[in-house]
Amino acid sequence: MNAKLTPVRRPGTTAEDRRNADAGKRLQRLAWLLDNSIRLPGGFRIGLDGLIGLVPGVGDVVAALLSSYIVIEAARMKVGGSVLMRMVGNIALELGIGLVPVVGDLFDFVFKANMRNVQLLEDYLDQPRATQRRSRWQVAAALMALAAVVGAVLAVAGGLLWLLVSALTA
Repeated sequence: MNAKLTPVRRPGTTAEDRRNADAGKRLQRLAWLLDNSIRLPGGFRIGLDGLIGLVPGVGDVVAALLSSYIVIEAARMKVGGSVLMRMVGNIALELGIGLVPVVGDLFDFVFKANMRNVQLLEDYLDQPRATQRRSRWQVAAALMALAAVVGAVLAVAGGLLWLLVSALTA
């Protein structure tokens, strides 16, 4: 009997698993630095992301570019598309609201997109199917909400245009 013995592969033993674990530690440190590295009186934590966002004009864009590194690393780890879309959505939401003076700056300190994205990555690596399924639903819901908002804005704009044309032709 010449049965071939195959070595038992334990999780975390391949070179790719080790690279992903190292990248995960780097990304956790980066997310902590960007979102939680500074303790304020009362125990609330903020990070460099929010401070960079205080710089008018370019601060939020620079912070979003730094945040994008986490998404790039997740894509390199072959994270599913809907999870990547959620990650990009977190950054886009933080960037979009962050552009609003004062309110956006406060939102930057509270939302913590980087910590959310690292948690998404960890969830995906632990339970890819469940995280992918949850992400699909959330991306679909976000797209439907966005379509509803765009539709409402277009309807209001169309109504205002109709009123304007009616007033000019009367």
